This record gives sequence, C-alpha cells and structure tokens, in this order.
Amino acid sequence: MRLLVVEDSERLASLMAKILTGGGHVVDVVQSLDMAHAALELVDYEVVILDLSLPDGDGREILDRLRRSERDALVLVVTARGDVVSRVQILDAGADDYIVKPVEGDELIARVRALGRRARQLQSEQLTFGNVCLDKASLTLTVGDSLVGISPRELSALSVLMSCQGRVVRREKLETAIYTFDSDVTENAIEATISRLRRRLLASGATIEIVAMRGIGYVLTEREAC
Repeated sequence: MRLLVVEDSERLASLMAKILTGGGHVVDVVQSLDMAHAALELVDYEVVILDLSLPDGDGREILDRLRRSERDALVLVVTARGDVVSRVQILDAGADDYIVKPVEGDELIARVRALGRRARQLQSEQLTFGNVCLDKASLTLTVGDSLVGISPRELSALSVLMSCQGRVVRREKLETAIYTFDSDVTENAIEATISRLRRRLLASGATIEIVAMRGIGYVLTEREAC
C-alpha cells in the first residue's frame, strides 16, 4: 500500500518508515500540517499514520479534511494521549484506529495490515479492461486465462491506467503512484517502466495498449483489431 506518515519526531518517523517499508509498503514521511496537506494533494493514500501534536497545528485538521473529502484514506492516529476520554475523542473525530506511544513495530504492522484489509473492502478489488484483469488484493495480473508475471512498479502503473481507462493519465500521477517523494527518479524512469509494460502486454496477447500523449501522459485503450 502507499502510506503517509505524519510525524514531527525525525527519529520516530524514520523508525516507522523503516518498519513499514520492511513490511512491503511504499512510505512517504512528512513532519508538519503544511507538508501533509501538500502530500495529500498529490497522492491518494490508502492509510495515513498521523501524529496529532505537530509543530504548526493540530493533526485533527488532517482528519477533518479527509472526512470532508470523498477520499477513502483510512487514518491510524499515533498519540501519547492514552486515557479513555482522549481515545474516545480521537475516534469521534474520525480516526479509524489509534496506537498509544511508544510504538511497537509488530503492533504497527498489524494495525496497518488490518486497515489495509478494510481499505480493500472499500475499493473494487479487481480492475478489468479488454481481456486483462488486475487483482489488487492478490497483486496478480491475468490476460485471458493466463497468469502473467509483472514487476511491482509495472503493476502500480497499470493499476493507475486501468482505473482511468480511456482517460489521459498525466506523467506526474504515474510518478507519484510508483515512487516515494525521496526516490532518485531519473528523467526517463517512467518511459522505461511504460516501455516494459507495453512489451509485457503485447507478448501476453492483451487486447489493450498504452498510447503516449506527447508532453502530457498516457492513455489505456483497446487495441484495434487487425
């Protein structure tokens, strides 16, 4: 999953990112409300891990924003406030779950895993277009009746394209789906990923193809019959 950690303690944020990345997730880390708002403008996160005490305000602003929007992001609050009244207030404010500091790695992974299952229930688990089916729950790609091997980055790119089938997907949206903010992304990284994905679809007999819109992005269309 793509996760956002909002935590002003650099040490704790780094620790959580390391734990979550080790669990197979893509993790972005920000340290303030302003940075969190900017990140949420760019990326549709499945789970936001949120500290409430931030240097430029109360993390509940993030909760309020997400609950007012149509986004399905789930929020795991990490807080030092462990009394019953505070926990009730956190949940009433819109949090989906919470952990009381200090954070234990195994518990963090388990809570995120549970929220991930809930996030998948909120979304369609299968994307289909032409004779191609992408299962987001099992992270598998099927073309016709055949299972096709695919890299994680290609799978992420194809998931975005299939979600927007028939509509142009900007290059920037693909980059945010595949790479974290601090990734060292080369200028032609997206082109290389799309090129490999095109070859994979063609070789497997897919009836869909990726068309480049010069200077804008890419669109997934059904291949014209010969």
